Amino acid sequence: MTEPSAYFVPTGPGRYRPTAHTAGAWSETEQHISPLGGLVVHAIEEHVAASGADDGKVLTRLSLDILGVVAIEELEIAVRTVRPGRTIELVEALVTCAGRSVVLARAWRLAGGDTSSVAGGAPTPVPPPGELPCWPMTSVWPGGYIASLDVRRGAGARPGRATAWVSSPLALLDGVDVGPLASYVALVDTANGICVREPIDAWLFPNVDLTLHLHRQPVAGPVGLDTTVVFGADGHGLTETVLHDVRGPVGRAAQLLTVRPRR
Repeated sequence: MTEPSAYFVPTGPGRYRPTAHTAGAWSETEQHISPLGGLVVHAIEEHVAASGADDGKVLTRLSLDILGVVAIEELEIAVRTVRPGRTIELVEALVTCAGRSVVLARAWRLAGGDTSSVAGGAPTPVPPPGELPCWPMTSVWPGGYIASLDVRRGAGARPGRATAWVSSPLALLDGVDVGPLASYVALVDTANGICVREPIDAWLFPNVDLTLHLHRQPVAGPVGLDTTVVFGADGHGLTETVLHDVRGPVGRAAQLLTVRPRR
């Protein structure tokens, strides 16, 4: 059976089937967290719309705690409002797969306002995607997710430091229009793989979480990653990324790593 040109297929209310395009990168029998992050945002946005709370608040922080490996099997996402409010709201989403809780997400939604007169402090924008050469990310990483990407990486990339733009021709959800934020978040977890510090056949450094802080809502299109990876001396690491869209910086992402040699 030919897979659809999408990462997930809806199978019922709150239920989704991952396609082969979600596979990798540490194991091709497990889902990459990146598309799942976008799907979680979509589920949160659907919950907000269904509850009638779509009142101008926007998602400004998203944390994904990865509770275990995510099999390429049908999954369910349950969303609830933890802390309602007129200007500040906290929403939680729990992803279950094969009878196990696999991701716990929390999203802060904040009301907006005109602060253009005091706006400032954003980092310097990275070069636009058209100025960076294509980079075959599949030369480092396996899996259907990595194979689905178009990656453009700066020529000055080195272990632990790189600037890149990531995009995908695939839909997040087959037959369903999703918002620009969900499509954007679906590519952010790629950051941990664009400038590996050590060869992946000798070292493991998966992230146990992904946290985004946004000072501006991103527009649809490629995701810019200005990424730094640090390995500590005690088995822990951190991937930090300044996030961009084609208009400039939008926020930051962080991924906590567990670093260990392969055996």
